[in-house]
Amino acid sequence: MKHIILNGEATETLCETLQDLVHTLQLEKKRFAIEVNAQIIPKSKLQYVTIQAQDKIEIIQAVGGG
Repeated sequence: MKHIILNGEATETLCETLQDLVHTLQLEKKRFAIEVNAQIIPKSKLQYVTIQAQDKIEIIQAVGGG
């Protein structure tokens, strides 16, 4: 179990990669951006980025409207 900061809140996760986290949060079909420790991670790299203890992860979802 890893202790991380997700969107400003302390949480624990069993996820190994950012892709695992996206799957766990059910974001696959949504528009979003992920930042880890103040660095934006391209979606094409999510499966390669390993989540480390104490990572600060921000997930921003796009919201449509009109």
